[in-house]
Amino acid sequence: MTTVTRRNVLKSGAAVVGGMAGILATGRAPAFAQGTTVHWLRWNDFVPASDQLLRKELLPEAEKALGIKINLETVNGNDLQPRVTASVQSGSGPDLIMVFNNQSALYAESVVDLSDLAEEVSSKEGGLYKYSRAVTSDGKKFNAMPWTIVGAMNAYRKSWFEEVGVTKFPETWEAYYDAGKKLKAKGRPLGQAVSHSFGDPPTFVYPLLWSYGGKEVEADGKTVAINSKNTIDSVKFMTSFYKDTCDEGGLAWDDTSNNRAFLSQTISSTLNGASIYIESLRNPDKYITEKGAPLKTDIRHAPLPKGPQGQFGLHTFFSHMLMSYSQNQKAAKDLLRWVHTPANYEKWFISQKGFATPPTAQWESHELWLADPVMDPFKVAGKLGQAPGFAGPARKQAAEALTKYVIVDMYAKAIQGASAEDVVKWAESELKKIYT
Repeated sequence: MTTVTRRNVLKSGAAVVGGMAGILATGRAPAFAQGTTVHWLRWNDFVPASDQLLRKELLPEAEKALGIKINLETVNGNDLQPRVTASVQSGSGPDLIMVFNNQSALYAESVVDLSDLAEEVSSKEGGLYKYSRAVTSDGKKFNAMPWTIVGAMNAYRKSWFEEVGVTKFPETWEAYYDAGKKLKAKGRPLGQAVSHSFGDPPTFVYPLLWSYGGKEVEADGKTVAINSKNTIDSVKFMTSFYKDTCDEGGLAWDDTSNNRAFLSQTISSTLNGASIYIESLRNPDKYITEKGAPLKTDIRHAPLPKGPQGQFGLHTFFSHMLMSYSQNQKAAKDLLRWVHTPANYEKWFISQKGFATPPTAQWESHELWLADPVMDPFKVAGKLGQAPGFAGPARKQAAEALTKYVIVDMYAKAIQGASAEDVVKWAESELKKIYT
């Protein structure tokens, strides 16, 4: 047995220092404890090729580079938040969890601060968008690592709009209403989910509210301001718009329903990410128009129309939380750093074909955007997004209001027959429970 002496300890310490220098010089990750496994929970991607890329190529490469095992679990997007809540309450679960929009603010006390990683990526990639910061950071702490922005644009049938005399996508809500009435009369309604689903419903109703000058709260983030003439006017418009232009089954749709409806050619326009178009590209022989042409040739994209007070967009934001209960925090953080390394992230970004826009400005100039002009409107979604909770900050209260679908339900109740004044008063009551 070797005698433990001060000299031996100093020699072993020098070896450790030398070893770390060697690791840094070679670019190899330090070895983790034997059997270290990072559990990563994400949604089932609307671009299946990206999930396949993660499983078959990127994560095996990450395992080799980092010396860890990665357990990738994917679930329906609407099932993510219940999993987060259960994990926080039990103090155990996945190490990394994907969340949407500003949901991470709800779990600020249960996550690891990722400011150093977020700022590192920001400094190397032309800066995080203002929107990226607004929905993941409170200005002092990043509750989640920004991952991507799925731009919400209207996918519409160019030829069908032209058949009713509309050669350019309508620029105002009133013009869209007029076009929609003509299309529905021909059996080609618009399609829009107004339901409890994380993506399409809020990305439609929040910008509608803002475009009429409505808002949840004042800039102080405390004073509830929903009960206004502007909000009431937006609700009255939505009531008529939905009845006269939309497939009214949308009150029960989730985020996949409009994709199926559009691809089966039962609706003429819908607010969506680029997944409808990308699916038509992947299967050109499967999706054919009534005239025998590939459906992909008849799909175009445009932002939501302007209202009396301007034009707005709410684009679904994706980020990853590192949970404070995790026993593998360093390994999980190293995995985040690895996937955000441009050479690795670029592979995933390309597989998305523009469905997902990175959270930093550098990627706006990527050659991917030059490949297909139909995708061009999605390129700057990160610049144009406005965060939930406007005119206040996108903090915990705004996230709670979004998660509870207060604004979505305000419009849904009116569509189902309640008066605009009554539903706005209801929303005011619900928001006061949250903000005061």
